[in-house]
Amino acid sequence: MLTIRKLTKSFGGRMLFEDAQMQVNYNERVALVGPNGAGKSTLFNIILNTEDPDKGKVERDAWTTIGYLPQESEHIGEETVLEVATGRAGELEKLEVTLRKLEEAGDVEGGEYMEAQAKYDTLNDAQIEAKAKKMLKGLGYPESDFDRKAKEMSGGWIMRAHLARLLAMEPDLLMLDEPTNHLDLLSLLWFQDYLKSYSGAVLMISHDRQFLDELTQKVYEIDNPNLIAYKGNYTDYEKQREDNFQQHHNSYKNQQKEIKALQDFANKFRSVASKASQAQSKLKQIEKMDRIEKPRRPKKPFAFQFPQPERGGQQAIAISDIHFAYGDHKVYQGVNLLVERGERTVLVGPNGSGKSTLLKILAGELICQEGERKLGHNAKIGYFSQHRGEQLDPNNSVVEEVLKCAPPEYREDQVRGILGSFLFRKEDIYKKTSILSGGEKSRLNLVKFLVNPPNLLLMDEPTTHLDILSVESLIIALQRYEGTLVFISHDVHFIRKLATKVLHVSKGLIHSYPSDYDYFLEKSGALDNERAALVAE
Repeated sequence: MLTIRKLTKSFGGRMLFEDAQMQVNYNERVALVGPNGAGKSTLFNIILNTEDPDKGKVERDAWTTIGYLPQESEHIGEETVLEVATGRAGELEKLEVTLRKLEEAGDVEGGEYMEAQAKYDTLNDAQIEAKAKKMLKGLGYPESDFDRKAKEMSGGWIMRAHLARLLAMEPDLLMLDEPTNHLDLLSLLWFQDYLKSYSGAVLMISHDRQFLDELTQKVYEIDNPNLIAYKGNYTDYEKQREDNFQQHHNSYKNQQKEIKALQDFANKFRSVASKASQAQSKLKQIEKMDRIEKPRRPKKPFAFQFPQPERGGQQAIAISDIHFAYGDHKVYQGVNLLVERGERTVLVGPNGSGKSTLLKILAGELICQEGERKLGHNAKIGYFSQHRGEQLDPNNSVVEEVLKCAPPEYREDQVRGILGSFLFRKEDIYKKTSILSGGEKSRLNLVKFLVNPPNLLLMDEPTTHLDILSVESLIIALQRYEGTLVFISHDVHFIRKLATKVLHVSKGLIHSYPSDYDYFLEKSGALDNERAALVAE
């Protein structure tokens, strides 16, 4: 279906990949991995013909259609959500223009024309609206939003509408760049199940380890400048990579021992007439060797020590008989909740059920119309939302912002190490916070929490904007954290590693499950019921 041959690409004087080879077969599930900035999105752009390689070529089977989901949403005009999902929001018009130009140029035999025609035919199919509605439901849209203007929705919801269009079109190859970023847990699990039975091939970039483990059959790692293939899912890839490193390292060590022995012999006997020729032979033997390059150990999560918070009371926080509404929309009526010291509690439930609202009520960010919120003895709250840029000093650099809130014993080199594990590289740490992207601001606030944590930490989707190693670093930090944690996440691996208690939020009610995420799945059946409801006709 898709073959890459001897592909070479450099950027800014740095070689991203050299003589890279890749093959994606029909119905395969393939992941492209590598650290932030390794060139994953660049490789996607080359496959999509929006960027040229320095050398090499990309070959696709004739009539193969590609559907591409970028990380960021395209511009939206006055179209409704359903119009975006059916392609009536500009997609059909673009395809018509492409077909007309190619016909005028007489180029109707090439792959570009064939692909454009196949997509055009699909979007004109009488069943496209029914398919699009099914996909929108699966991705969390209520029917009442189908006719809303897409521009009224958040960027994440617009991305879901674009994803629904791709799934309804059913291209031969789905190319997905961080597709789980904009999904809540329920829609992610639906999407994951859908991809398992998808008839086409999937090539994906993702930071969600569980998602990759559930789907992937083959992994390609960009390890500059190499593109290395591994069989199996992400966990298999990690094991094979470590095994390969150990074999390579052992071969390197053995060769170095052999070189040293030969060199020692030559040094010892080169001036001895009877053995001078033997010494010279040893030196020639060294020269003829095919030298094994010293291997680089695979990058691992960054484990760092940070100060533990002051101990709080047994009851960290409680809310009783809470009533909260946004205008006429009642979210909670008479809800009670107790969070005890040391608990690691995850909030799960369908989108719009009130999880973020509950977290904001606990944080004191929202004032309830009725009821009481009571902090425990000595409780100090830290609330991590996904939009915290306003709490950064625009005149500080990244490293200054962290040092400002870190304990006095922290050195700048320690802070640089922590920032590096959360994707701030070299000169990035000297950027002013005022010019950081939304993702960079989110990550910076995360680091600020970790170097000086409160004893009650409330976190809303903390893994967004992190790569897999950074997520693992965060897990390690939070596993060592001795305070109380309440969080929302759609990253199942993250939840499984941390949660000791699950609160299922649905229809204004909170159901408590006093154990881990798998216990909740076993006992509740809640997600299965909700997932079925999403796609019910």
